[in-house]
Amino acid sequence: MRNLVPFRDINVHASTSQYAFTSPSSPSAQTLVVERPSGDLRLSDSALLGTKRVSSIAGILGIIKLRLDKYIIVITKAQPMGRLKGHMVYKIISTEFLPLRERALHDADEDTYLNLLKTLLKTGPMYFSYSFDVTNSFQRQAQSDPSQPLWRRADDRFFWNKFIQSDIIDLASGGRSGSSLRGSRRPGADPFILPVMFGMMRITTTRIKATPLSFTLITRRSRRRAGTRYLTRGIDDQGHVANFNETEQIVILNEGAGSLGGFAGGGAMQNGTLRGGDNYETQVISYVQTRGSIPVYWAEVNTLHYVPDLQVRAVDSAVDAARLHFNEQIRLYGENYLVNLVNQRGREERVKKAYEQMVRTLVSAPEEETQANQVTDEKIHVVEASQKNQKYDQLHYIYFDFHNETKGLKWHRAQLLLDQLKDGLVRGQYFRGVDMPGDAQGRLEVRNRQTAVVRTNCMDCLDRTNVVQSMLAKWTLNRQLIDVGVLKPGESADDDMAFKDLFRNIWADNADVVSRTYSGTGALKTDFTRTGERTRAGAAQDFNNSLTRYIKNNFGDGPRQDAFDLFLGTYLPSPIGTSLVFVDRRPVVIQAIPYVLAACMFFVMVAGLTRTRPETTVWPLRLVAILSMVMASWCAHFVWTHGMLYVNWPKLNTPRWAIEGFQETMSRVFKDPLIGGFMARHERGLSNTRLGHLEEGKKRIQ
Repeated sequence: MRNLVPFRDINVHASTSQYAFTSPSSPSAQTLVVERPSGDLRLSDSALLGTKRVSSIAGILGIIKLRLDKYIIVITKAQPMGRLKGHMVYKIISTEFLPLRERALHDADEDTYLNLLKTLLKTGPMYFSYSFDVTNSFQRQAQSDPSQPLWRRADDRFFWNKFIQSDIIDLASGGRSGSSLRGSRRPGADPFILPVMFGMMRITTTRIKATPLSFTLITRRSRRRAGTRYLTRGIDDQGHVANFNETEQIVILNEGAGSLGGFAGGGAMQNGTLRGGDNYETQVISYVQTRGSIPVYWAEVNTLHYVPDLQVRAVDSAVDAARLHFNEQIRLYGENYLVNLVNQRGREERVKKAYEQMVRTLVSAPEEETQANQVTDEKIHVVEASQKNQKYDQLHYIYFDFHNETKGLKWHRAQLLLDQLKDGLVRGQYFRGVDMPGDAQGRLEVRNRQTAVVRTNCMDCLDRTNVVQSMLAKWTLNRQLIDVGVLKPGESADDDMAFKDLFRNIWADNADVVSRTYSGTGALKTDFTRTGERTRAGAAQDFNNSLTRYIKNNFGDGPRQDAFDLFLGTYLPSPIGTSLVFVDRRPVVIQAIPYVLAACMFFVMVAGLTRTRPETTVWPLRLVAILSMVMASWCAHFVWTHGMLYVNWPKLNTPRWAIEGFQETMSRVFKDPLIGGFMARHERGLSNTRLGHLEEGKKRIQ
C-alpha cells in the first residue's frame, strides 16, 4: 500500500559505504540508501548487509552540501505540542549532522557554515506533523487532493526545508541523484520527505462559558525573502516581500464528536445564516490574516546610528514586482485589505507615500477618502478602485495614523481602524467546515469560505502590526462564536476572564516569536496585548528590547542572515578556490581602532581610580590620561562617522547597497588627514573582496 504520510519512526544504519534509513513499523517499505561519500540516493528492496543500527530518529530534515562535504540533517528529538483535529504536532528540539565522508574534512569556512546552521536550527521554531499539513490553512487543505503525498500538498511558501529536501524530492519525482535525467516516479521515497514549517504554534484545550473547545494559533513564516530586520526590507524582483507571515486562528468544537459532553450549537451557519442540523459534529472555524513588508523597493542601511539611513527607489521600478506579489495574494486570499500603520510624518512618510502611489498605479480609476479629527489631519486614508474592471481592483488600501491616534497610551483608539474595516470583515467571512461522517481521509465538508484577507504592515511588520492583528482576531472570534451559538448576540469571549487572559497571552507569545525571528528580540507593546493596558513596566521592557535590537541589528544580524541564506539555498557554497569567505579583510588600521578605543578608555579609568600619595609626581599619569581621553574621543568619533565599516554585514549574500555604502565610506577614509596616509590602496583596502562574496557562490531562488 502506498504511503501518503511520512514515517513516524526511522532507524539509521551506517557503514563505511552508506547510510540506510528504514521504518521498523513498515517492514515491507523500501529502504532509502545514501551512498558515502558521493551522496547519491537510491531505494532498495534488499536486506541490509554489513551495517549496524546507529539510532532511531524522528525524521530526516534534509541533506545539505557545504564546501567540503555533504551532511544529512536528522531530527533526533521532537516535542509534542498538542493535537490538531486529532493529529499530533511536534516542535523540533534537537538535530544531528551526519557527514558523508568517513573522515570529516574541516577548514575555517566549513566549521563556520556548520555553526551557522546549528545555531539556526537550535533557535528557529520549526514544527511538523506526520499526518497533518502544517504548511496549509484549513481552507487550503479542504481544496487539496488527499490522494497526493503530504509533501506534494504542502504550501511552497511555508515548506521551510524544501531546499534541503531537494535530493529526496528529486528521487521521489523520478530524477536521478546528481543527474538531470528524469525517469518514473518513485513513491517509495515519499514517506521520507517531512515538510517543516517555521513560525509559531500554540494548541490549547479550553472553555468559553462552559463550552469546551480547542483554541489554536499558528503563524507560518514564508521562506521567500526570509531574513533579518534591516537586511531584508521591501520586495524583490520575484514579488516576494520581507517578513511575510500568515497567521491562522482556529477554533475546533466537538473535537472527538460522538463522545458525551460535546457542544450542540443552536444551529449551523451557511454563508452567515444560521440553520439547524449540526448537533455534535466536529466543527472547524478558522480565520487567516497576513503581514508583510511594504511592496516597493526600499531599504534601511545600518550605520551604527540608532536610526538607519532610509533608501526608497522610484515606485515605477517596482510595479512589475508588486503585480507578481498581489497576483499571488489575490489568487490565494481573494480581496486584500491593505492596512498601513507607518507614521505619516518624518522619515516613514516616504514609504507611506510610495505605497499609496503603488496602489494608485495598480487599481483602476482610484478614488480616495481622507478622514481627519482634532488629533490628526489624516486619521484614515483610503485608496481603492471606483469600479471593478480587473483583479487588482480587489485591493483596498487603508492607512491608519496609529502613532498619533494611540499617543499617550490611548490604545483603545485603535478601535477606529476596526470600525473602518468592519464592512470588509463581514463580507470577507471566515472558513467553517464540519467533519464528513465515514470519510477515511478526515476531510471536511466546507460550509463557509473566507474570501478576503487583511494584510497589515508597519515598518517592521512587528509591534504595531501585532496590536492590530490581535484586535481583529478578537472581533472575528466573537462573531464566529455568536454565529455557531456558543455566545449570544451582545456577548463577548472577554466575558469569560480565564479565556480572556488565555487569548491575550497566546497572541502576545505570537508577537514575541515573530519579533525574535526577524529583529532578534521580543515584541514591543506586548504589555497591551497581554493586559489590555499600556504600563510603565511595559514601557521599560520596550526600552530594553529597543536597546537590544540596536546591538543585535548592527552586530549580530549578519551571521543570522548568512544562516537563513545557507539553509534556504539562496547561497550555495563552492568548493572552488581557497579564499576564506568569513575572514575579515578590512585594513588592519580600521580593525585596530575599536581596540585602541577600548585601551584608551581603560587607561582613563585606571588613572581616575588610582590613588597617589601627596609626595608622588602625578603629572605623567595625568598626561597619559589626557592623551588617552583625546585618543578615545578621536576613535569614538571615527567609528561613529564611519559606522558602515563596523556593522557586521552578512558575508554570503551581501546586499548591493551595503557593498556600495562600504566602498563609499572607505573612499572617505583614504581622504582622512590623519590615517589616510597609513592606508595603501591595495586589495585589503578599497577592493571588493571583503564584501564581494557573491562571486564565491551562486544565487538560487527556490
